[in-house]
Amino acid sequence: MTTAVAALTTVADIAAARQRLRGVALFTPVVSCGEDLSLKAENLQPIGSFKLRGAYNLIAQIPPADRDRGVITYSSGNHAQGVAFAARALGIPAVIVMPSDAPRVKVDATHALGAEIVTVGPASEERRERAEALAAEHGYTIVPPFDHPHIIAGQATCGAEILEQFPEVDLILAPVGGGGLLGGVAAAVKLTRPDVRVVGVEPELAADASESFRSNQRVSWTSAQTSRTLADGLRSQQIGEHNLTHLRAYVDAIVTVSEDEILLAMAHIIRHAHLVAEPSGAVTTAAWLFHRDQLPPARNPVAIVSGGNVDPAVLLQALDPGSAARN
Repeated sequence: MTTAVAALTTVADIAAARQRLRGVALFTPVVSCGEDLSLKAENLQPIGSFKLRGAYNLIAQIPPADRDRGVITYSSGNHAQGVAFAARALGIPAVIVMPSDAPRVKVDATHALGAEIVTVGPASEERRERAEALAAEHGYTIVPPFDHPHIIAGQATCGAEILEQFPEVDLILAPVGGGGLLGGVAAAVKLTRPDVRVVGVEPELAADASESFRSNQRVSWTSAQTSRTLADGLRSQQIGEHNLTHLRAYVDAIVTVSEDEILLAMAHIIRHAHLVAEPSGAVTTAAWLFHRDQLPPARNPVAIVSGGNVDPAVLLQALDPGSAARN
C-alpha cells in the first residue's frame, strides 16, 4: 500500500478516519496536570498509545483480496502493538519486525496480541529493509509507522478530538519522531482553527525532525545517535516525506528537551495528573515545564501524552533518580 507523496490531509479524510475508528480507539480524556497545563491522555488507549489510530485507519482500507496474505510493519513497539491490535480486530495475520533493543514490555504486549515477531538490529532502516524484503517474498501489505496519508489521517483524529473537548485551547504540544502524530494533529487543527498554535517536541538526542524542519529538507541521523535517548518511540532516524510536507504547511515550531527534563516530566505527570507516561509521551510536558520561553504565549495549552508503555526500570529512574546510581 505504498504511495507517492500525496496532497495534504483534508477535513474529509479526518472525518472518514474518525468514523472508521468509532468503537475501536477511545475518545481519550483531557485532564489537568498543574502548571496551567492540560494533557490529552493517549496513554489510555487499548494498546497504551495513539498508534492504534493510524494503524487501524490504514489496515481497515486494505482491499479484501489482499487481507488474507497479511500485513507487516517495522516498529520499536507502539506502532507494532497498533498494527497487531488492528489486524487481530479485522481478522488479518500480522508480522512485526522489531529492533533488538525494543523495550521488553512492548515486545511482550505485541506478542500477546497474536503477531509474529521478527527481530533485527537497532537501526530503523534495518527493520524497514527487512520488512520490505519479507513483504516482497510473501505478499504482505506494508503498514509503515508514519509515512503514509492514511496513517497521518488516523493520527489527525487526536487533534480533532482536542478541539472538540477543549474549545478554548490555544496551544497544542505533540511529540515528533517520524512525524505522523504531529503532522496529523497540526492538519486537523489548522484546517479548522488556524489561530491555535501547534508545536512539536523531540529529545535533544534524536533531533532529526527539528533539524529537518529548520532546513526544509529531510535530515538523517544515525542509529547510534538516536538510540541514546530514553524516548524509544522517538528514535526514528529520519522524518517521513509525507510528514515533513504536513509539518511545513501546518506546524509553528519544534523544540527539543533533555533526558533529565524528560524524566522530571514523567514524575510530574504521575504526581499531578495520576497518569503514567513513557519518555516519548512526556516530552511535551517537559517542553512546557522547562522551555516555556521557546513556546508561543498560551493560556490554555494541551500536551499530548502519546503513550504509557514504559519500561519499569525507566519508570523507577523517573520516580527515584538515585536508583540508577545504586544499580
